Amino acid sequence: MQLIQSDKKRVVVGLGLTGRSTMRFFQRMGLPFVAGDTRESIPDMASLREEFPDVQFHFGQALVDVCPDASDIYLSPGLAVDLPDIVALTERGARVSGDLDLFMAQVSEPVFAISGSNAKSTVTTLLGQMIAAAGKSVGVGGNLGKPMLDLLEAKHDCYVLELSSFQLERAAPAKFAAAALLNVSADHMDRHKTLVEYHRVKQSLFAATEVAVFNRQDPLTEPLQRSGMALRSFGWQSSGMADFCVAIHDGREMICRGVTPLLGVDELRLPGRHNVLNVMAALAMADAAEIALQAAIDAAKSFTGLAHRCELVANIDGVAFINDSKATNVGACIAALQGFAQPSAKIVLIAGGQTKSADFAPLAKVLESIPCELVLLGEGAEAIAQACRSDNNSGNNISNNSKLRIHFANSMEDAVARAGRVAGAGDIVLLSPACASFDMYSGFAERGDAFKAAVNALASGGQN
Repeated sequence: MQLIQSDKKRVVVGLGLTGRSTMRFFQRMGLPFVAGDTRESIPDMASLREEFPDVQFHFGQALVDVCPDASDIYLSPGLAVDLPDIVALTERGARVSGDLDLFMAQVSEPVFAISGSNAKSTVTTLLGQMIAAAGKSVGVGGNLGKPMLDLLEAKHDCYVLELSSFQLERAAPAKFAAAALLNVSADHMDRHKTLVEYHRVKQSLFAATEVAVFNRQDPLTEPLQRSGMALRSFGWQSSGMADFCVAIHDGREMICRGVTPLLGVDELRLPGRHNVLNVMAALAMADAAEIALQAAIDAAKSFTGLAHRCELVANIDGVAFINDSKATNVGACIAALQGFAQPSAKIVLIAGGQTKSADFAPLAKVLESIPCELVLLGEGAEAIAQACRSDNNSGNNISNNSKLRIHFANSMEDAVARAGRVAGAGDIVLLSPACASFDMYSGFAERGDAFKAAVNALASGGQN
């Protein structure tokens, strides 16, 4: 097949997790390649050379000079397709792709794909558990956990992939057995520049899928091209008989398929109203995958969620401290706020970080209707505050929330301490930053761990 011809001049660009898995794949296949990285050096160079002793590496050098005859460039998701070197090589005839093209060319088993601005990891993991509960061997990975090419090291009955916009933008249309687009809100505007372009990339998930699953609450998730595919959907109100919704049965709120009740909302262990939608999305995908319905329901009932995604850390004097560090964009933060909002309780929101050129006006609008105080830190603190201040006159869609109290913190420990002081019994302290973490941390996990450490210190009386 064309993707693994031995006479190609392959260049793997970007030596993070995905780049290394691509290198392992070529090494297993016995195919020649060279590798490069835009960085002058990488921290674990010794282990890289030990794993790939016969590979020629290029660091910080112009690829157009060292690999002028490259025929195929396998670009890691973290690197933009419009890098000058990449553009120059494509103008010479090189083809740019990523690990998804390689993966799809190798598998004959069903592949189920999940994308969206938020909740991808939760739904991907839950769907994997539903399939496993039905007695099937399933490989789960992609943008979550194992890079997808590493999943090929073992044989599975099917695969569940989380896919980011960065992975989709360099991939050819893929024939997924089913694909779900969970939600679309502005993210990575520093890369995609406009919501229109970001939406176009996300919609490419459906280009060749057999079953498309979309969110009825979010019109941007509906397939633009519907010919040749079956449709499933999920949302709050009922729709078709094959779609998933929430309805009242015998005075109880139930998740239903059509008019058939499946499980009670009160049986879910996932916190937050927004996670009801995520469970319905996973059930819709399991239905498309023809997984035994009872196995999927049992998995949904037992699923407690993932670290750093609406994770309850502690309850201190009646105040719940929630770690949602994975909320790296405005849409995720809004989902968490709306998921936990209660008229009788206040949310103290800890937010801020690397903004990724985000627009915080939608967040400010949501905060007008939710009892809330803000504790802001990091690079994005002032940008969020400016969007939320009642005297903001920078443009349309601004906040008129004169009652919102805003506090500034210089560290996570300081933020948690300040939040703890202004929260009372029944309130929620929510870390849902609406920003990336790289201004202060190596990633969302380290930021979430810092929050948990600060909360535990507060619980033990270690903070004032």
